[in-house]
Amino acid sequence: MSALRNGLYPTLAAQGMRQNRRFFIPYLLALAGLTAAFYVMSALCADPGVLHMRGFAYVMVMMQIGMFVAGVLSAILLLYINSFLMKQRKKELGLYNILGMGKGNIALIQCWESLYTAILGIGGGLALGVALHKLATVALVSLLKFSIPFHSSLSLPAMAQTAVFFGLLLLLALALNLFRVRLSRPIELLHGGSVGEKEPRTRWLLAAVGAVCLGAGYFIAVTTKDPALAMAFYFLAVILVIIGTYCLFTAGSIALLKMLRKNKSFYYQTGHFIGVSGMLYRMKRNAVGLANICILSTMVMVMISGTLALYLGQGEIIAAQYPANLNMTVHYDPAYDQTLNREEAEGLIRRFAADQNIPITSLRSVEFLHFNALANPDTRRLEVGGQGENNDRRAVYLFTAQDYAALTGNAAPALRPGETAVCGQLPPGFGPQLTIQGISGGSEVGAPKSLTVTASLPVITHFDTTFDMSETLCLVLSDSAEVMEFWALQSGALDNYAADLVTTLLVDLDCTSDQELALVDAWTDASMDEGFFDGTGAWEYWRVSSRAEMAVDGYSMAGGFLFLGIVLGIVFLMATVLIIYYKQVSEGYEDQGRFEIMRKVGLSQREVRSSIRSQVLLVFCLPIAVAAVHILFDFNLVARMLTMFGVRSIATVALCTAGTLLAFLAVYAAVYLLTARTYYKIVR
Repeated sequence: MSALRNGLYPTLAAQGMRQNRRFFIPYLLALAGLTAAFYVMSALCADPGVLHMRGFAYVMVMMQIGMFVAGVLSAILLLYINSFLMKQRKKELGLYNILGMGKGNIALIQCWESLYTAILGIGGGLALGVALHKLATVALVSLLKFSIPFHSSLSLPAMAQTAVFFGLLLLLALALNLFRVRLSRPIELLHGGSVGEKEPRTRWLLAAVGAVCLGAGYFIAVTTKDPALAMAFYFLAVILVIIGTYCLFTAGSIALLKMLRKNKSFYYQTGHFIGVSGMLYRMKRNAVGLANICILSTMVMVMISGTLALYLGQGEIIAAQYPANLNMTVHYDPAYDQTLNREEAEGLIRRFAADQNIPITSLRSVEFLHFNALANPDTRRLEVGGQGENNDRRAVYLFTAQDYAALTGNAAPALRPGETAVCGQLPPGFGPQLTIQGISGGSEVGAPKSLTVTASLPVITHFDTTFDMSETLCLVLSDSAEVMEFWALQSGALDNYAADLVTTLLVDLDCTSDQELALVDAWTDASMDEGFFDGTGAWEYWRVSSRAEMAVDGYSMAGGFLFLGIVLGIVFLMATVLIIYYKQVSEGYEDQGRFEIMRKVGLSQREVRSSIRSQVLLVFCLPIAVAAVHILFDFNLVARMLTMFGVRSIATVALCTAGTLLAFLAVYAAVYLLTARTYYKIVR
């Protein structure tokens, strides 16, 4: 009791943290950074400005995903660092035990250390999070291209949620520490930080499993062409690559080091001898750390490059999807003898725009038919209703030459009945005679329709084609009578699932984005009136959407993804840096004795520095080199998935990937320089 009254335990805890500041300061900084990131995302979820803006649902989902991922990573990283700190301080705690302190006394010291950690780490992180919240809001709003009113940066519910979560993590870490101390003996604590490693065995079977898993993951990434399959197979490929990475680092790295040791000309050089021998005997422990660095580095680069490409591609997506301010899409089914009158539809939208005092500068109408068909390589036919692999399916769009010209502004070649101009690539082996056949229940329905391909036109990227997950094939026909023949063909094959004929009105307005959004809202409200369509035709269903509305939704989603990618990228980068730092610092202390012996036998200071540089370079280069290979093979899969969101520019994806890789390498190089310097200070 007297010791407690005199503040012995708090003093010992503070002194221990101060003496081990090389370990505790990065720990506290990491805790503060993770706390700040978690708080910012939690506060954004409850920000009144965010809750009242258009597209807030996307932002809410992104922030909730970010909180979950950041929480899981925080738990893993903080428990990893805590385990490292415990191992490094076993000698100190064992000394306390030998000098007469019981395990209960040591437990009290650890409790005070946890309290100081919570005050400095969580408290500092909350203060940092409050300071960064407004900055993060500005960044998010800028990415979303919105203007929302700012509110107080202080969110008490978010602070409470963050403090409770990280407080529980620290309590869990404390419980684990107390459990370890209770089960250990003083002599084990005293020597716990200096336990050597046996030379690991070369496990060829594990290396083979790693090679197979990695090869399978790479094969899926390279060969998958269909965007829908890319999304479905992505996580399978990721799991295979992760398993392969861990297996190859665990087993393959040992085999590599032993091969280097057998190379006499390489091994018997001062720097190589020390570096290779040191890593070989610690590779069992190093392998997992190096694999973690590789996987985390890959995650950082994939997240940032993918979300950046999605964001930068929004302009292209919006321009392709909305060539005019408004798209009024009308569906009808000729089987019900409904009459679609384009003039009536145009009159309706003109009248409504005039009622809203918004001038129309231009108005075009385009009619088309859209259905899916299987490109059967055996019969060389497009089979409507045919069953097969997704990557054999085609999204077929049929236009008249007149509608093609109205849509693209380009004149179509003169076509006669039975002729077509193709926008896009025909399936391999198809053409110049293109046959379309209806299939129902595995049997042919009706007579096939044949077309002769007489011209090739640029790919149409407007409307639904922008987001089609299948390969798109647009066919330009001579007149509407031929379009109706194909409508009858697909209607006979698909029955109740047959596609409607679609007319899209492209309306350019002389107004601001806010006025455009208000017009769409007014249209939606007015359409609820039963007499809205009186005298304007009988239509099955219709939809009005606007470029401004698409921009709100598109940038809400893409901006939220990019913001999340940047925040999580920083968190993953922090984890990577900390793993590298603690790994090198711990090995620096372990190598002090080894390098001291080498100096005594004649190793110069220059040779010591060269040896350190060689060892640290080997540790650093291997994970980032493998991560770069992962990124290279992952490129195709990411690019295919992005097409589902409308990003079809391979150049955009490639530039984002290359830029992210170069930026990450620059940061990685800075971490290398810092780590090498710290390692050298320890061992010299």
